[in-house]
Amino acid sequence: MSNSGIPEKTGIMVCGHGSRNQNAAREFATVAEGLRARYPDAPVEYGYLEFCNPVISDGLDRLRDKGVTRVLAVPGMLFAAGHAKNDIPSVLNTYQAQNPGMVINYGRELGIDLKMIRAAGARIQAALDKANAEEGEVALHDTLLMVVGRGSSDPDANSNVSKVMRMLWEGFGFGWGETCYSGVTFPLVGPGLSHAAKLGYKRVIVFPYFLFTGVLIKRIYSQTDEVAANHPGIQFVKASYLSDHPLVIDTFQDRVQEILDGQALMNCQMCKYREQVLGFEGEVGLPQESHHHHVEGIGGGLEDCPCKGDCDASCRDEDFCKLHGLPWTPVHSHASPAPLEPVHDHSHDHGHDHHHDHDHGHSHDHPHGHSHEHGHSHDHDHSHGHGHDHHHHPYPHADHPHGPRSMDKKKS
Repeated sequence: MSNSGIPEKTGIMVCGHGSRNQNAAREFATVAEGLRARYPDAPVEYGYLEFCNPVISDGLDRLRDKGVTRVLAVPGMLFAAGHAKNDIPSVLNTYQAQNPGMVINYGRELGIDLKMIRAAGARIQAALDKANAEEGEVALHDTLLMVVGRGSSDPDANSNVSKVMRMLWEGFGFGWGETCYSGVTFPLVGPGLSHAAKLGYKRVIVFPYFLFTGVLIKRIYSQTDEVAANHPGIQFVKASYLSDHPLVIDTFQDRVQEILDGQALMNCQMCKYREQVLGFEGEVGLPQESHHHHVEGIGGGLEDCPCKGDCDASCRDEDFCKLHGLPWTPVHSHASPAPLEPVHDHSHDHGHDHHHDHDHGHSHDHPHGHSHEHGHSHDHDHSHGHGHDHHHHPYPHADHPHGPRSMDKKKS
C-alpha cells in the first residue's frame, strides 16, 4: 500500500471524450495533474475517446508499462449518458480482453454531488460579484438563473441538469430558474433564453454546467449575446464553466476512492438501457458498444490553426480550410446537419448507415442515438469512408420545435 492509500501496482486512468479545441484538451489534462498531486505515489494517466491524443488505450499502455496490474478508471464526465454508459466501458472491456494480466475497475461519473454544486456556486457567485461591481447591484429576486447543460438523448442525464439548476436556484434564492441545453435535446440555448427573457427579470445569469471550454461554450456565449442584443433592457451575465475548480478535483478523488471501497455504483434505476423510460421504451437492452473506435485520435486541433487553440468550429468548413491552407477531414465535416426525422415506430430495425451531427461541448448532437456531454462539434458521415454501420436508436424528439431543428448553424 502506498502512502496515498493506493495499493501497489495500481494506477489511475481518467477517461475523457476529447475535443478539437486544444484549450479544452489542456484543461482536461489538469484533472490528471490534480490527481497526481493527491496521489503522489500512484501512476496517473489520461486519454480520450476521439479528437485528441493520447487515446484511452495509449494511457492504459503507459500504466501497463509502469507495472500496473489494476487500473482504477474514472470517466471525466459530469453525467452518465452514452459516453459513460457505452463508449468508455466498451473501450475498457476491449483493452482488458486484450491484456489478461490487467484488471480494470470502472468508476462512476461525477454526477450530482454537493462538492460539484459548491464549485458551480462559486462560479456563479464570481459572475454576480463582477456584474454588481461593474453594472450596479441587482437583487437576487430580480435575477433569473439559466443553467445550460450539454444535452443528450438520455433523459436521465438531461434531468440531472434540472436537478443541479434547482439546487443552485434554491441555494442562492434567485427569483427564478430555468434549464436549457447546447444540443441534442430541448430547449436549446437560443429558444431557452428567448423564453426566459419574457419572464420579466432584470438580470439573467447564464451558467454553462460544463467541465471544460470548447466549441459549445463559445456557442453558448455567442447565443447569449444574440438574445441579449434583442432584449437591451435585460442584463445578461455570462458565468464561467466549472474548469479545474479544486472541488471538482476533490470529486474526482472521491470517485477513485469509491472504486477502492467497492462503492462505484452508477444510477441504473433510471437508465434507458435497463428500464422502460417514458418515450424511450424501445431502447431497453440495446447492446453496449462504442462508435468511437474508428476515429480515435483523428481530427485533433492543428497547431498552426488560426484559432490559436481556441477552436470555434471554423476548421470544420471546407472553404475555410482551403482559404487558410489547412487539411480538411471529410469524415468529420461540419458542412451540413443531419436530417432530423421524428420517430413514430420503435418496432423496426434501425441498423442503418446514417449521418451523425455531433455537437460537443462535451457531447453529440445525435438525432439517431447516444448522448454525449462535452467541448467540440463534429459531423459524422458514417455511411462512407470506412464502411461502418451503426445501430443507434433514434432520438424520439429530434423534431421538437425548440430542439435540434432550431439550431442556428451559421458558418463562422
